Amino acid sequence: MSATPLTLQPRPAIDPSVDHAIQAIVSGASTDATCTTDLAVGPWDFDTRPGYGPGSSMGDVIPTGAPRQGELPQEYRDASDDELDARVRAAKATLGDRVVVLGHFYQREEVVRHADYVGDSFQLANAAKERPEAEAIVFCGVHFMAETADLLSRPDQAVILPNLAAGCSMADMADIDQVEECWEQLEDVLGDLETPDAEGLVPVIPVTYMNSSAAIKGFVGRHGGIVCTSSNARTVLEWAFARGRRVLFFPDQHLGRNTAKAMGVPLEQMPMWNPRKPLGGSTAEVIEDSRVILWHGFCSVHRRFTVDQIDKARAEHPGVRVIVHPECPMDVVDAADEAGSTDIIRKAIAAATEPTTFAVGTEINLVQRLAAQYPQHEIFCLDPVVCPCSTMYRIHPGYLAWVLESLVAGEVVNRITVPADVAEPATVALERMLAAKPNGAVK
Repeated sequence: MSATPLTLQPRPAIDPSVDHAIQAIVSGASTDATCTTDLAVGPWDFDTRPGYGPGSSMGDVIPTGAPRQGELPQEYRDASDDELDARVRAAKATLGDRVVVLGHFYQREEVVRHADYVGDSFQLANAAKERPEAEAIVFCGVHFMAETADLLSRPDQAVILPNLAAGCSMADMADIDQVEECWEQLEDVLGDLETPDAEGLVPVIPVTYMNSSAAIKGFVGRHGGIVCTSSNARTVLEWAFARGRRVLFFPDQHLGRNTAKAMGVPLEQMPMWNPRKPLGGSTAEVIEDSRVILWHGFCSVHRRFTVDQIDKARAEHPGVRVIVHPECPMDVVDAADEAGSTDIIRKAIAAATEPTTFAVGTEINLVQRLAAQYPQHEIFCLDPVVCPCSTMYRIHPGYLAWVLESLVAGEVVNRITVPADVAEPATVALERMLAAKPNGAVK
C-alpha cells in the first residue's frame, strides 16, 4: 500500500499593517494587547497637547518648546483610508520627479507603501541625494532625520516633515545646553579639552549617535568629534580612540555601552553622565579613569525588551533565532543570539535560506512588515504588547496627503531648515563619519 502524499497548507497571508492590528484589539476582534487604545485614533487628536503622543514614548517628558503640529484640515481627518491612499497616489503622479518621498523602517505600512525609498535614517538622508532633480523631499520619519536630510541635500531643496510633532524622545534627552554644561565640567576635571598630550591624544572626543538634533551634531563638529550610526558605531569609536583618551557618547547609553563592551572596554570605565547632577553623578577620579562617558539617554521602544521575553521565546519556540537592536539594554543584547541595526536585522532575515523562527527586538512596524514579506519564516516581536514608536506613529496618511497636495497647489508646508551656523559644523561631523570606514569596507 503506497503512502498518501502529505499536502502542506500554505501559511495564511500576514497583514503588515500595525494599525489594522490595533484596530482589531480595540474592537475586540483580537485578544492581543496594546500599550494604549489611544493608538486607534488619528494622531491629530494629540497635536495640540504637549507630549510625544500615545505609544512607547508616552511616559517620557517632552522638553518645553518642542515643535507642535498645527491643525490638520478637516477634509484629511474625515477621509477614509482608501480615499487618502488615492489622494496620495494622485498627488505623487502629478508632482512626478519634483518630489521624493522617504519612509523610515518604523513608519506605519499605510505610509511606507508610498515611499520612493525605505531605510534607516542615514540611508534615507543619502537617498535624498540620489534625486537631485527633486524640488521637495518629504521625509516620513522624525524631526532629527529631516534635519539630517536638510544638511545633506542641496540648499534649494525643501525638506518637509509631514507632522512637526514627530520628534524623538531619545534625541531630546541630549539638550544642547546640558551638553555644553557637561563639556565645561569635563574641562574643569581634565583640563583644556582641545590640546593633545605628548602622544597626540586630546582628553575627550565627543561622539553623537545619528539620533540627535542638528544642534548636537554641530557641537560635535566644533569640538573635533564625529557622528555614528548603529551599524558603524564600532568603527567610529575606533576612530575616536585613535584621537582621544576617552569618548563622551550621547544620547543613547545602551548603544554606547554595548559597542564599547564588545570592544573590550570594562564596564567600570564607562560611567553614566546624568545631566541633572554635578559631574554627571560621578567623581573626578571616576571621570579621569573613564574610557567612555555615557549620556543618560535611551530609546523607549528598545527599552521595552527584556531577558524574560527572550527566555519565554526560547521556551515556546525551540531553536528560535533571537536578533535585537543594539539600543536594547546590555542584558538583552547579551542574552540574544545577535544584535544589529535595523538594516542588519532585515538583511539577516533576508539571507536565511531555511525556514526559521525569528524573535526580533525592534520596533513593531518593521517586525510586522518583515513577517509579511518573508512568510516562509515565523517572525514575531519579542514584546507581545503592540506598542509602536510614539513619534513615528504620528506620521499618518492624512498628513502625507496634505503636504503633497499643498505642493501640487504651489505651497511648501512644514519645511525643516537647519541654520547655517549649526549646519556647517554638523556637516563636518557627518563627513567625518562618512570617511571613517571599517577595515575592508568598499562603500
